Amino acid sequence: MGKKIAIGCAGAVLVFLLIAGVSISGTYNSLVQLDQATQAQWAQVQNAYQRRADLVPNLVATVKGAANFEQSTMTAVTEARARVGQVTPAAMADITKDPAAFQRYQQAQQGLSSALSRLLVVSENYPQLKATANFRDLQAQLEGTENRITVERQRFNEAAQAFNTRRSSFPTVIIAGFFGDKFATKPYFQAQSGSEKAPEVKF
Repeated sequence: MGKKIAIGCAGAVLVFLLIAGVSISGTYNSLVQLDQATQAQWAQVQNAYQRRADLVPNLVATVKGAANFEQSTMTAVTEARARVGQVTPAAMADITKDPAAFQRYQQAQQGLSSALSRLLVVSENYPQLKATANFRDLQAQLEGTENRITVERQRFNEAAQAFNTRRSSFPTVIIAGFFGDKFATKPYFQAQSGSEKAPEVKF
């Protein structure tokens, strides 16, 4: 009788461990899936920001052709783009797991947004510049890119929210804790004051 009880207990423990293993495995896999979705959306954000950065040299070169264009405005745009470019690939590797690095990256991008907005405002005072086909084309590309950045940032926030919600739920939060920073909470893009919409482009 005692032997049967022992075998029964061992069987129950084995079944429990099997169920726990399946549960942990399922939770781990769901976190991996949500983490990968966040990483994929982060790549889309980077693509949109890179597209904007690639437009800046041509935009600045075109603006330089306008007589007496504000040098301080062009310098601000150039310096802001340089600050964005100073973010190294190493710093970007785990940026979605490092809120401080994420915030620095966002601040650098917001600096470029502000500088570009200023350039577009100042350009209104230069009719000969606005009449240039190349400048009008660059304005249109910039507006489209700014809109794409807004969309991709929103989608990233949605992916991050899905991950964070799952990670913070019980018992997932306990399981996630076993893996250290691998499943760290994702940061969110925060709206910059006055940046609720893309820079206005008037023709």
